[in-house]
Amino acid sequence: MKISTKGRYGLTIMIALAKKYGDGPISLKSIAKDHNLSEHYLEQLIAPLRNAQLVKSVRGAYGGYMLGKEARDITAGDIIRVLEGPITPVEIIDDEEPAKRDLWIKIRDAVKDVLDSTTLEDLANFEDKGDQENYMFYI
Repeated sequence: MKISTKGRYGLTIMIALAKKYGDGPISLKSIAKDHNLSEHYLEQLIAPLRNAQLVKSVRGAYGGYMLGKEARDITAGDIIRVLEGPITPVEIIDDEEPAKRDLWIKIRDAVKDVLDSTTLEDLANFEDKGDQENYMFYI
């Protein structure tokens, strides 16, 4: 499973909003500027997040966006599903060998578990201890 720029940038938006939670609405322009991203692209991503009630919009001169609920009540899985669709690293075929089908199900469930147990609050408060190696996995 590869997370596209939609998922990556969507997480960026949501983490930025979580870090400013309680400070009032935040403009997409400021998020785009802070993270060197396209404001136009962020505007395309915010609509599905708003439709899913993960963010609220505030109109006006001092308007912008804020979380629709508390950061601890939003998971990475919620955000990824809204922007990327269902979490299915491997398509499970009914007539596949049982051992392989079981493996694909275990992989799917492991990915879901990580995404659904990681809250936006966890991501916003993350402190890099520098002890993890960077691995690239293509599933």
